[in-house]
This record gives sequence, structure tokens and C-alpha cells, in this order.
Amino acid sequence: MALRNKSFQLLSEIATNDKHGENSAYFDGWKAYESNPFHPTQNPQGVIQLGLAENPLTLDLIQDWIMKNPQASICTPEGVKWFKYIANFQDYHGLPEFRNAVANFMSRARGGRVRFDPERIVMGGGATGANELVMFCLANPGDAFLVPNPYYPAFARDLCWRTKAQLIPIECHSSNNFKITREALEEAYGRAKDGNINVKGLIITNPSNPLGTTMDKETLKSIVGFINEKNIHLVCDEIYSATVFRAPCFVSVAEVIQELEHCNKDLIHIVYSLSKDLGIPGLRVGIVYSYNDEVVNKGRKMSSFGLVSTQTQFLLAAMLSDNEFVERFLAESARRLGARHNQFIKGLEKVNITCLPSNAGLFFWMNLRSLLKEKTFEGEMMLWRLIINEVKLNVSPGSAFNCPEPGWYRVCFANMDDETVDVALKRIRAFVGKETGKPVELKRWKSNLRLSFSSRRFDESVMSPHMMSPHSPMPHSPLVRAT
Repeated sequence: MALRNKSFQLLSEIATNDKHGENSAYFDGWKAYESNPFHPTQNPQGVIQLGLAENPLTLDLIQDWIMKNPQASICTPEGVKWFKYIANFQDYHGLPEFRNAVANFMSRARGGRVRFDPERIVMGGGATGANELVMFCLANPGDAFLVPNPYYPAFARDLCWRTKAQLIPIECHSSNNFKITREALEEAYGRAKDGNINVKGLIITNPSNPLGTTMDKETLKSIVGFINEKNIHLVCDEIYSATVFRAPCFVSVAEVIQELEHCNKDLIHIVYSLSKDLGIPGLRVGIVYSYNDEVVNKGRKMSSFGLVSTQTQFLLAAMLSDNEFVERFLAESARRLGARHNQFIKGLEKVNITCLPSNAGLFFWMNLRSLLKEKTFEGEMMLWRLIINEVKLNVSPGSAFNCPEPGWYRVCFANMDDETVDVALKRIRAFVGKETGKPVELKRWKSNLRLSFSSRRFDESVMSPHMMSPHSPMPHSPLVRAT
């Protein structure tokens, strides 16, 4: 212990403080999975990962496009002629072709109802880097951003850890499906002011993580009116904008403000990423789109610390400029996400488990309040530990998302194959049957299942999970991959 304390004295306060938020049930579930990952044949009793918001359902479409377009890569005979140019390009504005293609994709993902200016696109290292970049531009240490709950647990890391800003929750409740009301906005703002906290802005996720819902136009208009009245910033995290799989359609804040006669656009900023919509988090493509010229200018300078590699820009510029591919991809992605969501929801309905009605994202908000032994957050955590340790499912408890009501859990549905979904649903049905005294007959496990997406940890090219620490900077670390 003394040696550890001495070592900490050699490091900075930012490096050694606990503001990154890893000490929460959200990350504990990741660690439980990493130490005992499910595999259909090598570890069929392992933990199934339902806490990872990844979207590999349409990666085959991207792989097929790459095979048909080898010139989009500088590592092929067809594209190597561009190697010298790409290898030496380091302008933090980014490749013009890349910014044009991203602006075009953002428009198409929003139904073509709004256009984006490529000159306002600022790069960041994934949504994590983009969120932190915009906070560095807008907030001083100690300043606060309002955020509706429940909200993404890693916002504490992304928005506050290094910037030293703080978050003030806006209380939202299940009585109106967790919608943001003007009254809740005013209450949170007043609470911050009563505490002598300087409120610099409001941040929302639309579509919502963890709810899987989209905001209606009237709610967005109310929010824009609120921030204009208070003269504070609005940051809209729209990284799930192309994951909408059923009506109502996604409405971007960009669409709303173009309809408003009186709106200070200098206060409006959008965070975007290709990690969720395209299912490529490893390529680390994050975007800040700001209507404020100074934020674009200053943010571009700050982006030097988290640029998207030029090789990645080159590939994506070609792919996202293929309008026929983009249209086909968006349609097929919505179809597959909808089918998978329906598979999960219908399976849960068989044992009377309900979920918040949702239409977007890679997850849903599951209601297990009827299974709580105590209607408290302690009761929620007791049930969560039971699900992790006995049912062997990593779902994320609502308290980790700062949910004001106990008994809600986020379940990610897109990061596995259909057979693994079936196993997860069988485990849930068996558990609910045991808890309610209504046992459910289960079919025998089929031994000829293909590998789940998460089973890559058993591939020979990957370190054994027993050799990894969840605190290490490996790709499997919850700090790196938290989503």
C-alpha cells in the first residue's frame, strides 16, 4: 500500500482521481463478463454480454463494399498509388472528400430534411473525444451542464473527468415515459443556481441512450426555447441517429432550428459518430458540428489531440460518397435492427416482462420492478447481482444511468448472433419462472451453433480472458469500450 501511495505521488491529479466513473455497477458488469465470457461450445455457462452497445449486424454489407472497391484502400494494388499523399496528409481540417462525405451521410441519415456544411465539421477521436472536445470549448472547471436522466454512465468520464466540469441531472420519470418537460428543466436550472453553480449548457442524447427513444419535434422546440431564454449552450449527442428502426422517425435539432424564426444558432452544437450507425467503433470517427464559428475554429485546433487517421478518412470518403450503397445500407440496417429488437421484446413478453416502448438505438429499457424484493435501489442492486452471478447475463442497472426510479435495466440487443439471443432469452425465462414459481420448459442446447460475435475472445489471435485485466488499455477494457 505504501509503495502504491508513493507511486501515486509521482502522477498527476487527473491521472489518479476516480472521476472517470469506472467504480460503478455499469463497469462491474463488464468485468464480470470479461472474466467469464460466454462461448457456445468452450464456455456455454459463461456470462452473455448484454451491456455492450455495438452494432455488427450490418458489417457484412461494409465488408462486401470493401471487396468490390479495393481502390478505396491504400493497402491494395488498386489504391496504393495514393499511399504517399495519404501517409503525409496531416491537416487537422481533414480531407475535403471526407468532410463532404460525412456531411452527405448525416443528411441522408436524417431523411434528407436538413443539409450540413462540410466546413463546420470538426473531427474527434470517436464520440468520446468529440464530447470532451466540445466541453473544453464551452465550459470552465466547475461549470455545469444540465442532463436529463437516465443518461449514459460514461458521460462522467467523457464530459467531466479531464475538463473538471460537472453534470446536474434533470429529473425525468416513467409516468410520461421519461420525457423532458419544461418544468423539469426549470427545476434543475433553479437548483443549480441556488447552489451558486454556473450553468453553461444542456446536453441531450437523441435518440436516447439508454431509453432507445427519439424526441418529438415539440419537445426539441421547447428545449431550444429554454436554452435561448437562459442564454446557455445546447449540445445534442446524435450518435444513434441512423439506428431508428420504426416510427416515429428521427428529428434532429438541425431540422428544428431551421424552422424557428428566433433562435441563436451560436448556442447549438451536434456531436456525431459513425461508431453506432455504421458499426465501426474501432475506426474512432467522431464529429463535432457547431453552428458557432468560434467553436469550429477553436475546436479544430483542439482536435489535434484526437484526429481521425487519414487512412480511415480516405476509406470512408469513398464509401460514404457511394449514394446507392448508403441508401441500401440505411434501409437494411433499420430492417435488421427492427427484427432483432422484435425478437428480444417478443421473447420477454412470454414471461410478462415489459419494456419502455422504443424505436431506436441498440438497446431497450427493461422493467423488472415486479421482481424487486425491495422497491429500492438496494433492491435493484440485489437483483442485478443475482442476474450477473446466477443467470450469467450482463445487463446494466438503471441506477448506473442515474435513473430516479429503481427496477429499470438497459439491455443491448445488437451485439450478438441470433442463437446467443435465444440462449439469453432461455436464461431469462428460466429465471423469471423460478422467481415467480412458474417454471418454463427449456429446449436442450444445440451443439452446432455458430460462434457469437462476442466469442472472439476465444480466438487464438486474442489473449485469454484470464490473462487480461479489465483495467488494462487493451481493446477489451471497459474504460476503452464503454458504450
